[in-house]
Amino acid sequence: MRAKLDQAITYGTKKDALGLAGKGLKEAKIKNLSGEVEYFKGQIQLLKRNFVSAIEHFDAAIRIDAHDGGSYNDRALSMVELGILDQALEYFDKGIEVEPDYATIYHNKGWLLNNLGRHSEAIICFNKALGLEPGRAVTYDNLADACFNLGDLPRALDCYRKVLKLLKPACCMQIKKQIRLKIEQIEKQIN
Repeated sequence: MRAKLDQAITYGTKKDALGLAGKGLKEAKIKNLSGEVEYFKGQIQLLKRNFVSAIEHFDAAIRIDAHDGGSYNDRALSMVELGILDQALEYFDKGIEVEPDYATIYHNKGWLLNNLGRHSEAIICFNKALGLEPGRAVTYDNLADACFNLGDLPRALDCYRKVLKLLKPACCMQIKKQIRLKIEQIEKQIN
């Protein structure tokens, strides 16, 4: 359920994501999985932009399962939304420590680093995420952005083209349009 929710958050609608989070919460309650209950409650609050409440639920999930990298990750994302950036990086690191093979947390840490202008560090995180999940279109998209920011236009171009290959043909038409425009812009700069 978490993977489907992650997909909906990345490429779907808020309505779809809320529906999946609600479904995950219902299933977790039926199975009496208290850590999952708190995780999905946190997701619902995060999607509703109630970041303080989301953090409370993610903290509860972490108290129940200290090895839940997803809860550290989503707590960090909530902190980013509240402007608590340095501590967010610490929570990404804690999540990586407890669940080192969770690609999403490397991706999100890279996303934050890239937005902070720390592009080389971001690339390391994106490469780690892709090493764990080579078919992550969203990570190639962010890697392309980091490469572009560093002036590595050929690699940015390759990464953007990879995104177009990885996205399903009938989905994400607006995202594909934006990427095609970026490709045209880079091709003009290279030529």
